[in-house]
Amino acid sequence: MPRTFPQPGEQALHDDNGEGPVEYDYDLFVIGAGSGGVRASRTAAGFGAKVAICELPYHPISSESAGGIGGTCVLRGCVPKKILVYGSAFGGEFQDAREFGWNINGDITFDWKRLIANKTKEIIRLNGVYKRLLAGSKVDMYEGGGKIVDPHTVDVEQTGGEVKRFTAKKILVATGGRAVPLNIPGKELAITSDEGLSLEEFPKRVVIAGGGYIAVEFAGIYSGMGAKVDLFYRKPLPLTGFDEEMREVVARNLENRGIKCHPETNLTKLEKVAGGIKVTVDNGEEHEVDAVMFATGRKPSTKNIGLEDVGVELDKTGAIKVNEYSQTNVPSIWAIGDVTNRINLTPVALMEGTCFAKTEFGGKPMKPDYENVASAVFCQPPLSVVGLTEDKAVKQAKNDILVFTSSFNPMKNTISGRVEKTFMKLIVDAVTDKVLGAGMVGPDAAEIMQGVAIALKCGATKAQFDATVGIHPTAAEELVTMRTATRRVTPKGEVLKV
Repeated sequence: MPRTFPQPGEQALHDDNGEGPVEYDYDLFVIGAGSGGVRASRTAAGFGAKVAICELPYHPISSESAGGIGGTCVLRGCVPKKILVYGSAFGGEFQDAREFGWNINGDITFDWKRLIANKTKEIIRLNGVYKRLLAGSKVDMYEGGGKIVDPHTVDVEQTGGEVKRFTAKKILVATGGRAVPLNIPGKELAITSDEGLSLEEFPKRVVIAGGGYIAVEFAGIYSGMGAKVDLFYRKPLPLTGFDEEMREVVARNLENRGIKCHPETNLTKLEKVAGGIKVTVDNGEEHEVDAVMFATGRKPSTKNIGLEDVGVELDKTGAIKVNEYSQTNVPSIWAIGDVTNRINLTPVALMEGTCFAKTEFGGKPMKPDYENVASAVFCQPPLSVVGLTEDKAVKQAKNDILVFTSSFNPMKNTISGRVEKTFMKLIVDAVTDKVLGAGMVGPDAAEIMQGVAIALKCGATKAQFDATVGIHPTAAEELVTMRTATRRVTPKGEVLKV
């Protein structure tokens, strides 16, 4: 029988024999110094707890033996990715600039190695910042891989093989996730997003396998820098799980930016050839390219850290099972972030780490709140959403749903001549008038949706959106000027005219 989850704050206060109080080296030991682990450890230390954290040695490409303080987001995820997105966006800006009167004479060249060097310099700086933040919070840092020996003991294997053992009243696992390669012949020839952010040479011909946010973002990055990009994904549209209409807009934008999309197509084999890598797909086509990227998902990093040995329950994906307070079935062990596979976003891991520390060390029981968590895909132009998609709203609805949409040519494009529309959408409960979801594909979508997320968190109604005076001329004002619903949808999914 699986053990039931304990109540929040419940803690084993005795040794394994139940013979009396135990003195521990630390009140909290954290395995994994990514965003969530660092936030939890610093917050706990701020409440007076004695805290330690361990992390693998730094390297821009993660492995079983390499990581770095700062974790995926800072070192090989959000931050370096956004730097490359910025770099790739200049290609389109140079094109658009001509119609705005800028005479760009001669060849415009791109230096990939300079960008990568500057990116690496920045993540090394941030790695140092995170170390200083931990030291300033009086959190003890240990470099090496952590392994749970028993519910209150962690071994840290340091460089060179030396193992240090520590005891802790509470253990927090925050080891994140890793990219999953496709299991096809020649898979060793491919790279993941880790390597994609640190290639020594710029690939002029790229195949990307996957239709998620990492795949479409890297497609935009490489294409914007001048590469020929082919994007293969299993579904009819990229970005499964996002709003259907917005997925269609993103697919059109990918094509308009010169990216060749191959929906419902899978890679079957990779082979090393004289000209690079030969890619075979399931429709028989062959493509010769310089690089193949697998962007087909990530899985929680739960291997080789002793979880099974102490009875921590995992789900079928390998993620750690936790209750609403991020506590595992083992009373002294918690887990946060991507290793739990809830909502795999850096700000969510930060929230979970804060809630854990306040609950266990601040005397303020607090559950993470996953309602109306905004997110963004930094394709070009970006997609950003908050709240329910139309499909999810209809499935959860007790009342009819009103759908408001707007598709328009941004003012900048009317001069530049770029064929690329902005699309916005609001999902509204027809009876309560509450805005249930919002989304946008277009320039600055993520910056705009952050403000809209506050409105949804406060329970804003469509009438309140309508009563808000827009800022003119902006794209964002369209969110407060959509007066006429595009359609009305019943809880049965019937689409009614309005």
